[in-house]
Amino acid sequence: MNKGETLKSESKEENPNCKQQISSLTCQDHLKEGHIWASMRKTAFILGSGLLLLVAFWNTVTWHLQRFWGTSGYFWQAQWERLLSRFEGKEWTLYVIGVIEVPSLVFWSFSGLLLVVDTTGKPNFISRYRIQVGKNEPVDTKKLRQCIRTVLFNQVVISLPMLVFLYPILKLRGDPCHRELPTFHWFLLELAIFTLIEEVLFYYSHRLLHHPTFYKKIHKKHHEWTAPIGVISLYSHPIDHVTSNMLPVMVGPIVMGSHLSSITMWFSLALIITTISHCGYHLPFLPSPEFHDYHHLEFSQCYGVLGVLDHLHGTDTMFKQTKAYERDILLLGFTPLSESIPDAPKKME
Repeated sequence: MNKGETLKSESKEENPNCKQQISSLTCQDHLKEGHIWASMRKTAFILGSGLLLLVAFWNTVTWHLQRFWGTSGYFWQAQWERLLSRFEGKEWTLYVIGVIEVPSLVFWSFSGLLLVVDTTGKPNFISRYRIQVGKNEPVDTKKLRQCIRTVLFNQVVISLPMLVFLYPILKLRGDPCHRELPTFHWFLLELAIFTLIEEVLFYYSHRLLHHPTFYKKIHKKHHEWTAPIGVISLYSHPIDHVTSNMLPVMVGPIVMGSHLSSITMWFSLALIITTISHCGYHLPFLPSPEFHDYHHLEFSQCYGVLGVLDHLHGTDTMFKQTKAYERDILLLGFTPLSESIPDAPKKME
């Protein structure tokens, strides 16, 4: 047998093995592809099921709320029409009540309750929920009187003229005292847009006021309270009050051309939220004030309301390394988070 025949013979002998290897590799590839597709189908099924459940849950919740709104809506619509009849030709007076008097009453009622706790320390159990332990126990009365005077000045001399000027602007966008009240879903949409606009405007105006050029002369006044209390939410320099307290809340209703009822609800809700953010207590079933309380403690962190822009701009990195970040959740029980998530013990020198 010559050399060529030998090579042909070896080639014939190796071919079956090669075919088996190729066949084996092909089978493995098919198995991998099958496994990938199976995983993808399983993932899609889980995500799809979860999404469907979420949509179903959301639709159920909104349906019940819509049903409640619809049932009670007839009542509120009737009350609104009665108000319109009483103030016929005096819609301006109705506007003043809804945009100025009601939100102010909400603010001082809520702040007043917190002031009772801050000045008397009673009821005693609330002190367990204090975020900065040992601070404002009790609050400095001289400092508090100065704070209240400034807040009243801001409300009467700054807020009042701005809200008066808001009325003709709203009239250009539509009639804020329109006879028909907004639907439940429309109000939810407005609320979402109001919140997003406030987050953007408050974050950037607030961060700008922390620039050395503006901080010392303007924003430092608000930060005199490193351990805040509820009423200081409106304790600020007049420029600070306009740019950070008023405009971020006012722009939303202008953009949406909102009804007076939506504006009243939004202004009242915004005042309650900012008061909670400054109250100094992490109380059960209320939004967490840990985020903004930390801002008063460490001035270079946590500029926003929701925390979305702080996350995007990295102005919450220090906050995320603290126990306060772990406690920045809705408290659904009665055990204070300062007890269930205590601060790390201080190192002994």
